[in-house]
Amino acid sequence: MEAGHDFLKALATVLLVAAVTTVLFQRLRQPVVLGYMIAGMVIGPYVPIPLVADPDIIHTLSELGVILLMFSLGLEFSLHKLVEVGPAAGITAVVQSSLMLCLGFEVARLFGWTTREAMFTGAIVAISSTTIIAKAFEEQRIGGSLREIVVGVLIVEDLIAILLMAALTAIGSGGAVSVRELGVTSLHLAIFLAALIVVGILVVPRAIRAIIAMNRPETTLVASIGLCFGVSLLARSFGYSVALGAFISGSLVAESGEQHAIEGLIRPVRDLFAAIFFVSVGMMLDPSILVDHWRAILVLTFIVIVGKVLGVGFGAFLTGHGVQTSIGAGLSLAQIGEFSFIIAGLGISLDATRNFLYPIAIAVSAITTLTTPWLIRAAKPVASFVDHKLPQPLQTFAALYGSWIDRLRSGSANKADRTAGTMIRKLLKQLVVDALLLGAVIVAAYVARPRIVKIEIERLGLPWEFANSIALAFSVLCALPFCIGIARVARRLGILLADLAFPGTATPEGLDLAAAPRRALIVTLQLACVLLVGIPLVTFTQPLLPGFQGALILLIALVLLGIMFWKTTTNLEGHVRAGAEIVAEALTAGTVTTDPGAEDARKKLDQLRSGLGTPVTVIVEGGSPADGHSLAELDLRGLTGATVLAISREDHAIVPSAKELLRQGDVLVVAGSREAVHAAKVLLEGAHGSPRERG
Repeated sequence: MEAGHDFLKALATVLLVAAVTTVLFQRLRQPVVLGYMIAGMVIGPYVPIPLVADPDIIHTLSELGVILLMFSLGLEFSLHKLVEVGPAAGITAVVQSSLMLCLGFEVARLFGWTTREAMFTGAIVAISSTTIIAKAFEEQRIGGSLREIVVGVLIVEDLIAILLMAALTAIGSGGAVSVRELGVTSLHLAIFLAALIVVGILVVPRAIRAIIAMNRPETTLVASIGLCFGVSLLARSFGYSVALGAFISGSLVAESGEQHAIEGLIRPVRDLFAAIFFVSVGMMLDPSILVDHWRAILVLTFIVIVGKVLGVGFGAFLTGHGVQTSIGAGLSLAQIGEFSFIIAGLGISLDATRNFLYPIAIAVSAITTLTTPWLIRAAKPVASFVDHKLPQPLQTFAALYGSWIDRLRSGSANKADRTAGTMIRKLLKQLVVDALLLGAVIVAAYVARPRIVKIEIERLGLPWEFANSIALAFSVLCALPFCIGIARVARRLGILLADLAFPGTATPEGLDLAAAPRRALIVTLQLACVLLVGIPLVTFTQPLLPGFQGALILLIALVLLGIMFWKTTTNLEGHVRAGAEIVAEALTAGTVTTDPGAEDARKKLDQLRSGLGTPVTVIVEGGSPADGHSLAELDLRGLTGATVLAISREDHAIVPSAKELLRQGDVLVVAGSREAVHAAKVLLEGAHGSPRERG
């Protein structure tokens, strides 16, 4: 009886204090998750307020919150949805997560934490918060391409988080970070997951559809939650996290196609126990630990904001999103949340980390939760500032690159024959195989090098330094062929994709009219391939290599490619200036549309235009916001991502500077991705008449 009274008292305390804080934070227009964590501090044992809930009872209830929260996330994830978000979100998520894992690991190592704690730290800062972003986007009514890329990245990040939790479970369960033990444990985990998914995919979707057909909501609710807890218990019995089991059960239910009906039923129950979970997180926040580790909190907060903005922004830009969308996505995802708490709690439960890491994760999450709405609002001015500070060649490249990726996605790429598609898949497989083999060589060198050095010392009598240098040189020689292979495959892939983006741009005399854009695209795609392979590889081998050897090698490769990239963008700038004048003059004279005898000139012009992103022309009408204003005042490129290549005015063409004043009757040659050009037309239209467009 006494136990039941204690349970009721703890539950009442939690829910009453949480109710007060959630109402208060709703009025203040702040994230309610932060209010729940403050409620936890109020009723926790570390703050001298006479409202203390039983930590053991709250911890048990919070486990239910974790399970239901992960089940809900699993409902949002299915195989077909992963296909829908496309490679753009996948590439962006991989770049961002790998970069944050690497940065988090190095920061922890600089603070002198153990290797395991460094691994958990990297995972804690790698995953953004779905809950916080969803709430912020709802309040600020964010939509369009920014919402699509952010939601896509979050879906892939959720999958990465599950893989990280599985890997960290394997790492945290052993007595030492051993490659052999990690491999054996990971193999057991893979077998368990494969068996669970295969059996589940055969049984669960059919069972859920049969239960839904009964049209009894309470039966559906009880069966769904029962399945969730059953799979969670199964995962726990095999020594894995209950969160992993809950996520898998949600994914299996999602395959039935009835996830929306189930999600509506479990949402009230999930929200209740999720609130208790976040309150329990706040209860573990010890102010004395925060004071002792304030430097780590500030550094990790800085790393989360800056690292995610750079990682997401760069990844989104490489996949064809403009500067504004890419920076907006980076600023939106610059926080950590529920997965970070779960990963930090996993470290404590496995006895792989000390207790200080959990409060640090909470503090970093609280700070970044507060900054997220402000960062989202700052997206447009930050994007405009970045655009203004970029050198002119990079401004031109940024405006045109999105249009090239558009052509690969829908235009020329769709007309390519099957041979090109087969070759692309073959090159991607080669890239993955070379990367895996390179990682295997690095691991093998890490394991075998001490033995090789010992043999050299004992049998050849060599000094340790010399023997170690020989072993290191041998390891480098073994890895070199795979590094060269990755570079070659990346170049071949870049050339093939560039041919698809700029088809038929050679004249009968053999002159390539899109040579400069082609070279810029090839180098950019090479850079993207090196990043996609290099950052995860460095992250994977980081615990095995002393110091910053892997990161240094990757940095050298990026510097070399960066020099090549700068040269190609400089050449592109000259190409664009010359080509823009020709396009403007031709369009002004009506060469493209009115002269039926200029077939050769028309073909040559079409070939030239392909490298300029297939520009369109917009006539400045009277009353347009552009009339009488300079391009700098309009901030057309900073706000839309499109660029004005040239202006046709009366009987001559102008290559404009930022200070060029626009006049009524000017014909603007606007280039960029389809989305950027459309946004530019809307900006030029304003509240007045629509600007006339010519092809």
